[in-house]
Amino acid sequence: MNPDASLITALVERWRPETSTFHLPCGEATITLEDVVTLSGLAIDGDAVVVDIPDEEWSAICLRLLGRVPVDLVGGVAIVRIVWLRVEFSHLPEDASQEVIEQFARAYALSLIGGVLFPDRSGSTVHLQYLLLIEDWERAGGFAWGAAVLSYLYREMGRSTLHISHTGTSLAGDLGGWVALLQFWAWERFPHLAPRDSETRAQATEDAHPRGLRWLSASSRQYGDQLFQYKLWLDAMDTVVVSI
Repeated sequence: MNPDASLITALVERWRPETSTFHLPCGEATITLEDVVTLSGLAIDGDAVVVDIPDEEWSAICLRLLGRVPVDLVGGVAIVRIVWLRVEFSHLPEDASQEVIEQFARAYALSLIGGVLFPDRSGSTVHLQYLLLIEDWERAGGFAWGAAVLSYLYREMGRSTLHISHTGTSLAGDLGGWVALLQFWAWERFPHLAPRDSETRAQATEDAHPRGLRWLSASSRQYGDQLFQYKLWLDAMDTVVVSI
């Protein structure tokens, strides 16, 4: 889903890293763990998403868990391009062994981790440290992925707040973390900011689970100066939807 850069910028301008909240006229509000599990379905309890420093070379880890190594993975570099994952693992052979199937599954999971859950500001690369978290599928299912996603987004919004305050410019989409989660949260908590097109409203069923599915086909609002309009709306904010 394409992020609404104007909405995201207007929200991040009101983010305060000291309290991890958005400062609004009606008070302080923030994305909570309950919001994460309700909107995304990701687990918020379980083992912490922590990676131990490996003894192996990253190229050896990549070969062992993915079955192949990109040509630009040399020396101490531990970064792979998401496009490489999507190209190299686009077609699973019909006679694939169990080992190959698991390698393809890891490549798919790694692309989701780097492209959706924990993207950097480029959104085009992913660190191989995450590969160690999905080496063992049973262990991988026990991580509190939702809690990690939220803390990562908190950190990225804090960094972007500094960017806005120092440069005086908008984010222009330059925000790491799962931006769609922030956008879904804003649309749920502040309904007057949500898209109003008929297709979206028809699919926005109350029983959708996770609730983020309600917004997958949504189109962002279009205005001459969208950022200015969002700022006006947030300046006039007097209510927040407490539960979703």
